[in-house]
Amino acid sequence: MNIILLGPPGAGKGTQARYLVEERGMVQLSTGDMLREAKDSGTQMGKVVADVMARGALVTDEIVIGLIREKLETVQASGFIFDGFPRTLAQADALADLLAAEGQKLDAVIEMRVDDAALVARITARSTCGACGEVYNDQTKPIPADGTCSSCGATAFKRRADDNEASLKTRLMEYYKQTSPLIGYYYAKGLLSRVDGLGDIGAVQAEMRAVLDGVAPKAHGAAQGIEPVA
Repeated sequence: MNIILLGPPGAGKGTQARYLVEERGMVQLSTGDMLREAKDSGTQMGKVVADVMARGALVTDEIVIGLIREKLETVQASGFIFDGFPRTLAQADALADLLAAEGQKLDAVIEMRVDDAALVARITARSTCGACGEVYNDQTKPIPADGTCSSCGATAFKRRADDNEASLKTRLMEYYKQTSPLIGYYYAKGLLSRVDGLGDIGAVQAEMRAVLDGVAPKAHGAAQGIEPVA
């Protein structure tokens, strides 16, 4: 099963992807992680990535597709989670062509819907464990009183410099400009489902499971919609 997670910064894509990896044996393909890994890998593609990044140039769609192709051909998994790619219609077409060439297909696209004001409030209170990346929030999931990460026991935590209201509004605007065409694109293909990205983590997990468990019997051309909780 191959899926795409769509959602603005802070919607919880990374958190939910980790659960899918644990529960279903899927592999998360995060564009940023793949680029960092490739840069240090020493492979032919890695050398290309390292050169582009050293020059401060933009990584092309062809490079990202090349990295994804390597993963599809070398990593054994029950499915892949595409996180951060595609971002444009051209990238969506390129991914579809790649999957077809590899004898695979896209099974579902899950949009994590959010309320922008609530998202800004949540993200500006966010911090992460410097060792394992576990996410905490001052209001909903504070750092344990003893100052240690509940996941790995580390004691170093950090906040992103751009997790502030002004930066977040800019990032949200860019996300909506880039991604809104993808919503219609995947809806028309009958692949789009929606979950409430601002729900309790367990509730979002449950909605994700419902979507993925319903993928197999889904009729072609019928868009699935688990709508956000009002």
